[in-house]
Amino acid sequence: MKKFGIAIHGGAGVMRRKDLTPDKEKKYREGLSRSLMTGYEILEQGGSALDAVEVSVRVLEDHDSFNAGRGAVFNHEGKHEMDASIMDGANQIAGAVCSVHNVRNPVLLAKEIMLHSEHVMLCGDGAEEFARERKLQFEDDEYFFTQHRFDQLQRALGKKQMQLDDGSTKKFGTVGAVALDQSGNLAAATSTGGLTNKRFGRVGDSPIIGAGTYANNQSCAISCTGHGEYFLRIMVAYDIHALMQYKNMKLKEACEYVVMKKLVDIGGEGGLIAIDHLGNIETPFNSDGLYRAKKTSDTELEIDIY
Repeated sequence: MKKFGIAIHGGAGVMRRKDLTPDKEKKYREGLSRSLMTGYEILEQGGSALDAVEVSVRVLEDHDSFNAGRGAVFNHEGKHEMDASIMDGANQIAGAVCSVHNVRNPVLLAKEIMLHSEHVMLCGDGAEEFARERKLQFEDDEYFFTQHRFDQLQRALGKKQMQLDDGSTKKFGTVGAVALDQSGNLAAATSTGGLTNKRFGRVGDSPIIGAGTYANNQSCAISCTGHGEYFLRIMVAYDIHALMQYKNMKLKEACEYVVMKKLVDIGGEGGLIAIDHLGNIETPFNSDGLYRAKKTSDTELEIDIY
């Protein structure tokens, strides 16, 4: 049996250890474990990497602790404005969605765009119209309301700025998954609610193919999380692929160079998860931490925060 594996993340830049209560940590770890094992079981049964990353991200979107789907942050108008993307490494087809409201699972909408439209990215009202045509599930505003996110918005409004933090340390909320299946195919998916108090239809790197998400069977699959403006500027996900394909770098070397040097040099903070066509997994970050989990067919489940 060919090696397979999956990695997921729930955002970079975590709470200080003293602020992460045992109950909070337990809830995060349970969410990460459920997400990863749901995707892993698909791979174990011979399913596709594409299905595995979509389902794993969907589990995190349904969990109110992570900044995606149900747990998405509030924008300046007090709405939940969500972005997502997905990519198939076997043929480089991709789907993405940005600035949508009330769609329960933006990652599923991204997948529908990839498979059932002639486009790569749809946004706003048009994306929602397409979601209704595809009979995807919508939820009312109350479904997305969490007190923690509402309190973040009030603090941000008081400071009159977009918030990258939760009151204790920087927290770049995004979720994502990367996988390698038994057929040797790679896939990646990313989903986010963006930044608290964001305005003007701001979109970060998460739905941008090549910036926050990328997959190519010749190299790797990547899902990023961090201060999206910086990831956009240097196309982080594609850059790692390019370093592997054109410079013959190994996954670890390419990831370390981009995250620990190129991003740092321009002031960018965050991290990513990556898996290559051999099943090697890397999870580099230059922030305080990264909610992450990984498992391959020959390694045990690992869940880490710091």
